[in-house]
Amino acid sequence: MRIRYALTAAATATTLAVTAFPAQAAEYSSALKIKGIQYDAPGRDSNSCSTGNTKDEYLTIKNYSRSATVNLKGYVVKDATGNRFTFTANHYLQPGDYIKLRGGNGTDSDTNNVVYRDNCNFMWNNDKDTIYFYKPSGARADVHSYTQSGSDPDGNGYITYHG
Repeated sequence: MRIRYALTAAATATTLAVTAFPAQAAEYSSALKIKGIQYDAPGRDSNSCSTGNTKDEYLTIKNYSRSATVNLKGYVVKDATGNRFTFTANHYLQPGDYIKLRGGNGTDSDTNNVVYRDNCNFMWNNDKDTIYFYKPSGARADVHSYTQSGSDPDGNGYITYHG
């Protein structure tokens, strides 16, 4: 009887652990994850393509796999209001490699780890927002919400996720 009870208790604890954290389980289902976000570009916000600072707003995506190279083509980044960016070109991230998705216009470069959205409007809100990152299949790869007051204790406009 004791053995049966112990197995039942262990099974119940496992079930509770799995059902208590469904969002975290989904968050870690992808090799590519959001490493961090510079949601508030330094300086006074200006979305002018020629003199603005949208290039200073960026999202860092990292390949956390130990062995798999992953192509970003087809991955989608969205915010809470539906602003979106789709990676339409091949960008291969080696294990441990990262890329910064920047606002504004520029030349994409795997060597310099940068892709530009070719849009001079800011994508991320300075007060709060949610970042959604989707695989080409449409499955969620990662998601993070932030608030300026709750997620950015040093007030520098940058938040780190996944270390």
